[in-house]
Amino acid sequence: MNILIAPSGFKESLMADAVADCIEKGVRRIIGDANIHKIPVVDGGEGFAKILIDMTGGTLIHTTTMGPTGQPIQSHFGFLGAEEKKTAILEMAATAGLSLVPRDQRNPLYTTTYGLGELVRQALDAGAERILIGCGDSGTNDGGAGMVQALGAKLLDKKGQEIRRGAIGLLDLHSIDVSGMDPRLAEVQIDVACNPHVLLCGSQGVARIFGPQKGASTEEVELLDAALTNWGQLIQQFLGKNVIDMAGSGASGGLGSGLTAFLNATLHPRYDIIMKYQRVEDLLPNMDLVITAEGAIDFQTPKGKVPAEVARLSKLHGIPVVVLAGTIGKDASNNYDYGIDAFSTILQSPCTLEHAIQHCESLVESAAERMLRTIMVGMQMSQRAILAKPLMSQAA
Repeated sequence: MNILIAPSGFKESLMADAVADCIEKGVRRIIGDANIHKIPVVDGGEGFAKILIDMTGGTLIHTTTMGPTGQPIQSHFGFLGAEEKKTAILEMAATAGLSLVPRDQRNPLYTTTYGLGELVRQALDAGAERILIGCGDSGTNDGGAGMVQALGAKLLDKKGQEIRRGAIGLLDLHSIDVSGMDPRLAEVQIDVACNPHVLLCGSQGVARIFGPQKGASTEEVELLDAALTNWGQLIQQFLGKNVIDMAGSGASGGLGSGLTAFLNATLHPRYDIIMKYQRVEDLLPNMDLVITAEGAIDFQTPKGKVPAEVARLSKLHGIPVVVLAGTIGKDASNNYDYGIDAFSTILQSPCTLEHAIQHCESLVESAAERMLRTIMVGMQMSQRAILAKPLMSQAA
């Protein structure tokens, strides 16, 4: 049996490459001689830089930046191998990701993307001719305001003072001055891998869709949306760019808007970027089964999540797709309409989130084994049905 294992990571627990390894172990408990190909699919979030650096034979650089809560953290960026232009690769999750925000400090009104601006500056210092930024797994909602402050923009209140960091400061934002921004930004190509389905503000804005996942209360969600609305309106006024209605403007807590308006970055649907390097589709014609995975499968999965994208590609070749998920959420059955044939949770019994995170490796491994046992039963039933047809014909 030829099996492609192409999972996403489980946020705050396992990177995509570790998930792929666990699934392989579970599969081999049932089919020891399976011909397995593993492609950890990164969606622009955690693991984006490291995995693509490994795949291209690039260089990883460890560094220090400001973290999302304002404290120094260990971070990283790197350079891809075999590129015409010297291409730096960054992931916002490495400096402003949700996993970097302690659980008792999770309030996206106060977290900042300042560290991402520091990473961009360090990439420029290292001679980058092109910068590729992955947007995903953010713990922020500041529209990229912190990032552009780190790169020299002045974001001022009515008194001409710098606003506070975080989305809370955007409520006081009155004027924007970009005269002091790093001039090297005008000479470098910046591409962004992001979710194009997320808008900056409004009923389908990023604050309302993802704010609660980052720790915002109902009241705080309204403040976050008001902050990003003000941000978008002032970008239009001072920079002449309409980011409010732009696809992808809400990516990573509105970071898409800041990248476009201030850094002249080009936003790309993340899989257009990722598949250029990971080449999942090249392997599909020879596969019998595709196994993918995600932390949660629900009504949002078809809107740019890894399982739906892997299923879309797989269905072009008529290959069955199964999903292992940390949790199964609202309207998960909608995914049957998007090429996913079956899904199941990795959980064996009710447990706390902390327990699931701590034991994620064994849970994924066991879930993969259970899934393969079920598939093998189905194959045996099909074989019996095929063998029974001649006998039934003879009897007739």
